[in-house]
Amino acid sequence: QVQLVESGGDLVQPGGSLRLSCAASGSSFIINIMGWYRQAPGKQRELVASITRGGKTNYEDSVKGRFSISRDNAKNTVYLQMSSLKPEDTAVYYCNKVPPFSDGAGRDYWGQGTQVTVSS
Repeated sequence: QVQLVESGGDLVQPGGSLRLSCAASGSSFIINIMGWYRQAPGKQRELVASITRGGKTNYEDSVKGRFSISRDNAKNTVYLQMSSLKPEDTAVYYCNKVPPFSDGAGRDYWGQGTQVTVSS
């Protein structure tokens, strides 16, 4: 049974920085692509950054140059360093593989996420 635990979210002022962490456990196979997703109120969840096991990264346009994704394969942990944060970055942030894990019942499995709020 896979488990994803995100942490590091907080209330931060515009222009500030945060580092999110995600620990993945229970997966019996090697995860190639890990990603950070976010869901803002009233919006669909979107993939904002991804990283392959070999370290190749990809970013959604709105976060390019401000967010940096990294991973520690030995620890099954993925990180998201966020800087120059904007109010529109406010969302619940989730990590997952790309595409997301299944819960075995035809739905995507998600952890609890971590809330990031950017406000003065």
